[in-house]
Amino acid sequence: MTIGVKKVSLERTTREQIYLPAILEGLLTTARHFFKNTMTKGMGDVDTIRYGEPDVDPKSYYPERFRGVHRLMRREDGSVRCVACMCCSTVCPAKCIYIVAEDRKDNAEKGPESFVIDELKCVVCGLCVEACPCDAIRMDSRVHMPPSETRGEAVLSKVELMSRGSVSVAVQGGVGSDYRATAPQADPRFGHG
Repeated sequence: MTIGVKKVSLERTTREQIYLPAILEGLLTTARHFFKNTMTKGMGDVDTIRYGEPDVDPKSYYPERFRGVHRLMRREDGSVRCVACMCCSTVCPAKCIYIVAEDRKDNAEKGPESFVIDELKCVVCGLCVEACPCDAIRMDSRVHMPPSETRGEAVLSKVELMSRGSVSVAVQGGVGSDYRATAPQADPRFGHG
């Protein structure tokens, strides 16, 4: 069996060699879309939120799962719910969360001496919220990070994060009603039915 070589010639026309018709065709397509979207009433079929319009409220466009600025939740006594377990700072892909742990004198568990989030590094992934075992950090504030002129304004400390937070309704440490006692009788996982 012999392997042959097939010669293929690349023949281009003069029109294809100068690329000008292709460039003009691209510019024409861009211009057509531009005028279609700017001159038609209602923006045609463009999915764009028109900020700055007097009849458009941009807050009405927030999706249900919008991730806003971080906030730290508080306990009933006003202390931070964080137990400095470092789960949020460990899972953060941007490494924007810095926690220094301290022992609390009045409690058996530790807490954060300092809790700092650099919002300029944050990629708003929400992994810190998912990783937190005690519902201490949330991103459901429905607030955008305000513009800042210096880096220091975008680095939020524990006091600033707690001022955005509220008392959490989550039950920490397993205290509360037992799910197995209040589970529906038809739940097959508990052998009731």
